[in-house]
Amino acid sequence: MSLYTLPIRPTYPIITCRVSPATAPTVASPPIPPSLLPPATSAATVPSLTCTLQCPHFESCSGCTHEFNLHRPVIVDEASNFFKGLGVSDFTFDSCRLWGWRCRAKLAVRGSSENPLIGLYQEGTHNVVDIPQCKAHHPNINAAVELLRKGVRELNIEPYDEDQGTGDLRYVQMAVTTHNTALPAVERYRNGRVQVALVWNSRNEKSSNSDKLNALANFLWRNGGSRSKLHLVHSVWANFQTSTNNIIFGNRWRHLLGERDFWEHVGGIDISLDPSSFGQANTRAFDSLLRKLHKYVPFGASVADLYAGAGVIGVSLAATKKCRSVKCIEINKESKPSFEKTVDRLPKSIEGSISWHNADTSIDPLSWLVGSDVIVADPPRKGLDTTLIDALRTISSHKVKPSLKGSSSIIKEEKRPWVLRERERVKEFSVQVGRETISEDPQSLPETLIYISCGWESFKEH
Repeated sequence: MSLYTLPIRPTYPIITCRVSPATAPTVASPPIPPSLLPPATSAATVPSLTCTLQCPHFESCSGCTHEFNLHRPVIVDEASNFFKGLGVSDFTFDSCRLWGWRCRAKLAVRGSSENPLIGLYQEGTHNVVDIPQCKAHHPNINAAVELLRKGVRELNIEPYDEDQGTGDLRYVQMAVTTHNTALPAVERYRNGRVQVALVWNSRNEKSSNSDKLNALANFLWRNGGSRSKLHLVHSVWANFQTSTNNIIFGNRWRHLLGERDFWEHVGGIDISLDPSSFGQANTRAFDSLLRKLHKYVPFGASVADLYAGAGVIGVSLAATKKCRSVKCIEINKESKPSFEKTVDRLPKSIEGSISWHNADTSIDPLSWLVGSDVIVADPPRKGLDTTLIDALRTISSHKVKPSLKGSSSIIKEEKRPWVLRERERVKEFSVQVGRETISEDPQSLPETLIYISCGWESFKEH
């Protein structure tokens, strides 16, 4: 089984900078637009050999870990040597913009209504560092944060107090959509609009502090919505969370103002992402990765997309590689509506089978692997589940007996009461698109594994 690894985002900002040919990255990127350069800096002042982050929050903020020589970080040489040790000689390093690359951000809100702190935790603590001039954020995220800060002050909104469990506004998620077909393509990134999701310290929209929530939402929309001069805000959402643990989002969401659907264009397709769905922070880098990934998947292949989220990778492959079948497996049931909206925009000419399954890939992973030609795994930072690693090793050594795949699942199902079977069926609800029956060998073994990693340390351990 062939293995291809595609790093989705290192732990340092992906960048664009001007370097000499001897030190230039493998794939050159376009120059940084002046509008995305830090204040009092122009494109002409970007160092030719040594690129620096130039962020005033770097020493206190935990978001970025690399400040100097961003055109060729030390970790790139470490990765190159690592792959050489495994006999991989064609290791490449692609780069893109230094400033303004992050199009999604989850920020804690602490402090007081007079002095709200909106940012990230200081390393190793729960002390929030205010980051109004973050260089990684898309500029419109910083602008939306400042608008939120103004609203908190004017409306006397109390930020959350972790020790006491009091206050109203706990977190905010900012997501930028750059897919505005009303604008020329070259202007869409710069004019991206922000979906604002307010994490509110209450059980639902009927709680006693809901009037403050509505007032804050109206303030954001009045000053940044479609009828404002800025037209900065795409929409305003609320998430309700009262838990005292570190989980940011609760289970209840409500759309308050603005557009209901959030669209982006990556990997050759339009994708829909609800605020509850996982989305990649670096939109342009993700689009570049998807287009590179396409060349490793044969036309007409059968694909299993593990840790699929809203199925962006799988659906992109289905559309561009005319896949015979694509199975997207994701544990977060909140991603299903986004998947459905995405496939609704696909061309009607797509004839393959595309399905989305609400399931845990760590449970009986072989049932998802066998019968597919290509496995795509895009796990969270902790890496692949151990059971999946064992299953991949079993397939690699050809010790699996494919004929047992279907029968073992049936035996397990038959031993359970029908009530439990029905509950499991609902839990693993699947969405089917295209033909219900496809021509494939249910006993075939995958030949290619594509591993997309956002955690270098966990990748090395695997």
